[in-house]
Amino acid sequence: MQSIKSYIQDNKDRFLNELIDLLKIPSISADSAYKGDVLKTADAIKISLEKAGCDHVEICETEGYPIVYGEKIIDKNLPTVLVYGHYDVQPPDPLDLWNSPPFEPVIQKTDLHPEGAIFARGACDDKGQMYMHVKALEYMTSNNELPCNVKFMIEGEEEVGSVNLAKFVAANREKLTNDVILISDTGMIAKDVPSITTGLRGLSYVEVEVTGPNRDLHSGLYGGAVANPINVLTKMIASLHDENNHITIPGFYDKVENLSDAERAEMAKAPFSLDAYKKSLDINAVYGEEGYSTNERNSIRPTLDVNGIWGGYTGEGAKTVIASKAYAKISMRLVPNQDWEEITDLFKNHFESIAPNGVTVKVIPHHGGQGYVTPIDSVGYRAASKAYEATFGKTPIPQRSGGSIPIVALFEKELKSKTILMGFGLDSDAIHSPNEHFGVWNYLKGIETIPWFYKYFTDSFK
Repeated sequence: MQSIKSYIQDNKDRFLNELIDLLKIPSISADSAYKGDVLKTADAIKISLEKAGCDHVEICETEGYPIVYGEKIIDKNLPTVLVYGHYDVQPPDPLDLWNSPPFEPVIQKTDLHPEGAIFARGACDDKGQMYMHVKALEYMTSNNELPCNVKFMIEGEEEVGSVNLAKFVAANREKLTNDVILISDTGMIAKDVPSITTGLRGLSYVEVEVTGPNRDLHSGLYGGAVANPINVLTKMIASLHDENNHITIPGFYDKVENLSDAERAEMAKAPFSLDAYKKSLDINAVYGEEGYSTNERNSIRPTLDVNGIWGGYTGEGAKTVIASKAYAKISMRLVPNQDWEEITDLFKNHFESIAPNGVTVKVIPHHGGQGYVTPIDSVGYRAASKAYEATFGKTPIPQRSGGSIPIVALFEKELKSKTILMGFGLDSDAIHSPNEHFGVWNYLKGIETIPWFYKYFTDSFK
């Protein structure tokens, strides 16, 4: 394993160029116009896994986009690591806020990344982090350092809710049998502060539609006499939080896990500068639920946010109109014990109940998933901790994340396996936003660290 640093240095340019080629393909799963590109990306992943050393790779069709499955089985008596990742990406909008085209990757130096960062949609989420595992496998197979069996399951629908993954996992339990699941779709506290994500929030995503009159109306002739769906929708949304930014949906907090003071004190030990946080976002104050710190608000507390809102005239100039309809997309990040389907029903019932006379309301559930907490005393966690210690020279901090990877809870239910979340991204990487990027140092550090996980995990079975 000592040769891995020199192997990475010798192949650094190739590793970067291969990732750049992958990032050039606009694999946007949310937009059917890019179907061909999503399928092209699946083919590229298949070829990459074959070149990296997998003995068997196949593209598994689903009702949506395919799942790329690969494996390298060296001895059935040895433990098996299942690597999960996704090759689809978020839409790049708004395009005018990108400093360079989202699918024309460039490497640029920044204050945080003096060695350069790759700017492109999907650079960190999740092509860059997924591809670290492919290159780690390449190193291990090329140098006879693979100590156990490995399987890959790379999907193309994560950004739209992993619509068909549950069916695939349920139908392929034997194929996917493993001793631990390894995912890099999260981040770490800082380049010099490694961390392992131990908790993920769940998700409920809905769309709402408010309908008033049967057509758009002249605001002079009808204004003040007919309910305006946009006005109504904004009032309804505003009522979903009280003056302490507490969510007002009845029953919403009934099953929320409340951490002890001791657990909250441990969380508070993680390095965090509120001033730096505000500066990085160009805001003069933070905002959120009363009684909780910023890091608690974005990790151990549930949230409700409007992700998009529209209706009426939004073109150039003026048009005095009362729109017939108004719409919004709303997501709720959930904590362990909150069931996303139950929360969706609570939202639907409440939102419909607060609609005033004069409008009708429709709530359309989109997708969701459960939250997840992984123990820090498992064999997999200890192996990951040792791996970070080997390459960073310090023990990683366990950290709960505010993000959601709904399939993690699914994996434990269907495959009876614990998941280890070894992320190498940073909060500043702008995932889901314009100018998404992934540090070159982070990318290469991931490739260096992952093989150590295999070593320490396998050693624990001896």
